[in-house]
Amino acid sequence: MENEIEVVDAKDRSRYEAHDAEGNLMGFVDYRLHPGVISFLHAETLPEFRGRGVAGTIATKSLDDARALGLRVKPACPFYQSFLEEHTEYADLVKEPQQ
Repeated sequence: MENEIEVVDAKDRSRYEAHDAEGNLMGFVDYRLHPGVISFLHAETLPEFRGRGVAGTIATKSLDDARALGLRVKPACPFYQSFLEEHTEYADLVKEPQQ
């Protein structure tokens, strides 16, 4: 299937990766784990795969995983900041700003 996207947590590289049906890397998001918090640092879709929903698929998988693991989310990446503003179903995951 042409639009098939598989997202995996490449823990050894501290990033989520999206691959197509042939195993080609389509995009990724780098993250850093802290006690109880995951920070999403940089999301990128490779140019030849843009416009196919790759970044959104990665964001959904990574945020669902964060919820399942009981992690708070710190969206340091502009894409994640925008994604979280648009997808309020993940609002409960966002780490509160420190005062």
